[in-house]
This record gives sequence, C-alpha cells and structure tokens, in this order.
Amino acid sequence: MNTVIPMLTKALKLGGALTLAIAIVGGVIGFAVAGAPGLAGAALGAALTGIFMGFTAGSLLLGTRAARGDMMNPIFFGIVMGGWILKLILFIVLILALRGADWVDPRVFFVAVLAAVIGSLVVDVYVFATSRVPYVSDVELPPAPVDEV
Repeated sequence: MNTVIPMLTKALKLGGALTLAIAIVGGVIGFAVAGAPGLAGAALGAALTGIFMGFTAGSLLLGTRAARGDMMNPIFFGIVMGGWILKLILFIVLILALRGADWVDPRVFFVAVLAAVIGSLVVDVYVFATSRVPYVSDVELPPAPVDEV
C-alpha cells in the first residue's frame, strides 16, 4: 500500500497545477470571448478538474486501504468503480442543473471540461509511466549476513 501513496501524491500535485492552469488560461480566454459568463464557465470547468482528480485519488487510497493493499481484491474494484460511477452521476446532474444557466457560457465550460479530461489523462499516464514502483512491494528484507573472519 505504501508504494501507491507517492504515485497518488504526485498525481494530486500535478492535478492541482493542471487545475490552476485551466483556471488561469481558461478564465482569461473565457473572459475575452464571452465576458463574465465565460470566466464563470472556465472557473467551473477548473473546479471540476480539481474535485474529480481528488475524488479519483481518494477512491484509490480508500480502496487500497479497505483491501489491505491487495489490488486484486473485489473490495478494491468495488470502491474504485463505485467512485467512478458516482463521479459520472454527479457530472450528469451538474450538466442538467447548468443547462439553462445564463451566468455560465456553455461553450467555454465545454472547452474547459474537455481540456480537463485530456489534461487529467495526460497527468495520469505521465505519473504512471514515470513512477518507480518495485515489483514486490512493502516487503522487509532480512539483514545482510555478517562475515566472520
């Protein structure tokens, strides 16, 4: 279990940077294109990035702890898949709630969410590809033998 924590920490840090980048760049572009509703759409898209990436990392940590580090345990898969289904439901509810809102520009919101999805996939792939995780995790090796002369 301890070998997963550095990967998730790195993913959360990069996800925070991605969220900040989408908020700043998207906010400036959104305000230039659509005024205050564009700024609100970009800010909301950036907030979703941070919340959903944090939710993913949290469900992975919770699943790992509940399954006691055994990622082949059905409890792990249940928690992680349940988290993803919950995220999907929350996203659909949010989209339906914002459907007629005048204070959010839907095009800017769509582009911000699209950038968030692509960016979070890039972050996840980067973290997974560059992390050094041992094949055998959380094993205590015996002390080295002492040579007697």
